[in-house]
Amino acid sequence: MIYHFPRPRSDLPRPADALSLAGSAHVWFSAIDSLARDRRPCAAAPGMAERLAQPRPVLSGLPVDRPLVMGIVNATPDSFSDGGEAHGLAAAIARAQALVTAGADILDIGGESTRPGAEDVPDAEEIARTAPVIAALREAGIATPVSIDTRKAAVAEAALAAGADIINDVSALTHDPALAGVVAEAGVPVCLMHAQGTPQTMQADPRYDDVLLDVHDALARRMDFALSRGIAAERLIVDPGIGFGKTLAHNLALLKGLALLHGLGAPILLGASRKRFIGTISGVEEAGARMPGSLAVALHAAAQGAQIIRVHDVAATVQALALWRALTNKESEA
Repeated sequence: MIYHFPRPRSDLPRPADALSLAGSAHVWFSAIDSLARDRRPCAAAPGMAERLAQPRPVLSGLPVDRPLVMGIVNATPDSFSDGGEAHGLAAAIARAQALVTAGADILDIGGESTRPGAEDVPDAEEIARTAPVIAALREAGIATPVSIDTRKAAVAEAALAAGADIINDVSALTHDPALAGVVAEAGVPVCLMHAQGTPQTMQADPRYDDVLLDVHDALARRMDFALSRGIAAERLIVDPGIGFGKTLAHNLALLKGLALLHGLGAPILLGASRKRFIGTISGVEEAGARMPGSLAVALHAAAQGAQIIRVHDVAATVQALALWRALTNKESEA
C-alpha cells in the first residue's frame, strides 16, 4: 500500500498552486509525501491531490469549510472526566442545552463509559440514560444534530427513534454484529473509531509496528466492512481513537500524522479532550483541569484539517477556533 501524507499548512499568504485540504477554508497543501510501508518515497497515485482537496460533508446543513465542535454529554455516573456531572435526565438535558448555547455544532450523548477498565452497561440501562434526553431536546425544539455514542444496535435504534442523527461507535462496528444493519437501514452517518482491545484490556501494554500506518489500515478495513454491509461511503466518519489502546508515544504520533487519514476519503473526528496523555505531559492530574491542554490539541487538530473536534469545554473551544479561523482565513490575506 502507498500512503499519501498531505503537508497541511494554515499560514498566509497561500501560494497560487495551493489546494484546500478536504474543503477547508483555513488549511491548505501544495505538497504530498507518498511513502511505502517502510517509509520509502513513492510516486503519488493519480488524482490524489484532487481527492485530498474534496470537501467532506458530515450532515446536510452543517458547514464543510471549518471544524465542527461536538459537545460531550456523558449521561453516566462513571465517566473518566466528569462522571456524574450529567447523570440523570434533568442534569443531562441541562448540560446539552448549555452546550448548544455555548455554540456546539453537534451533541454527542453517551450512556456507557468506555474509559480504561469500564464495565459493560446493559442495553436497557444505556437506553434509559440516553433516549429520554434526546427526546426531551427534540420536544424542547432544539434542532442541533445529535450523535449517540454507543456500540450497541438496540441503543442506537432507540436513540434514532428519539431523534438522533449520527451513530458514534468506539468499536467501529465490531462489538455488536447487528449495528451495521441499523446504520445501513437508517441511512445515517456512522463514526468508526479505532481501538485496540476493549475498555477492560485496551491499556494493557498496547503495541504497534507503526501506529500511524496500522491505525490507517485498520480504519480502511472497517470502512470496507461498512460498505459491504450496505452503508454508503459518504456516511462514514473516521476517528483514530486517541487513548484507546495507545501509549503516550502512540497518541502523539497519531496527532502529528493526523492528516494522513484524509487519504481515506472520510471526515475525521478527533476526540482527545481532557485525556490522560494531556495530564501526563502538562503535569495536571485532575481531568477537569485539563482544558488549556485540550485547547492546544483542538487547535492542532484544526490545523491538520480535522472536520469534527469532540470536546467537553465547548465555549472555550468555540472561542479558540473563532480566533484561529480569523487568523488563517484566506480572505483576510493582506
